Amino acid sequence: MSRRSARKNAFFLLFQMDFNQEEEYEEVKSIFFAEQEEPLAEEDKSFILEMTEGVQEKKTQIDDKINRYAKGWDTERMSKVDLAILRLAVYEICYAGTPVGVAINEAVELAKTFSSDEAPAFINGILGKAAQAKEKEEC
Repeated sequence: MSRRSARKNAFFLLFQMDFNQEEEYEEVKSIFFAEQEEPLAEEDKSFILEMTEGVQEKKTQIDDKINRYAKGWDTERMSKVDLAILRLAVYEICYAGTPVGVAINEAVELAKTFSSDEAPAFINGILGKAAQAKEKEEC
């Protein structure tokens, strides 16, 4: 599985987790991996879990950053699709060491596929501010 496909699966899992309570996350993860059409390679499963568990662990900080970067918007008002994409990308930029350009490009591609026509520009704008914060080591 390509890194792009693994990232897409991490996005799917984060999206699903957003509809459940924290104490249900283990069950959600088990169901998610059990429902895969083909078994995932350990490397892919590890990447997906690293990303989703990292986002969950840093969710408060990530949401604070998103709220700071999204002028006039609040995570409570954002679509769950856009929020899952943003959380994953901000985690990758600020905590996972993913190159900024890769994280932004992948997030925009997810938005083009799974969100509204306006979402790619919206997400790109917020992540551009995250990239600036990263350059200033404020991320």
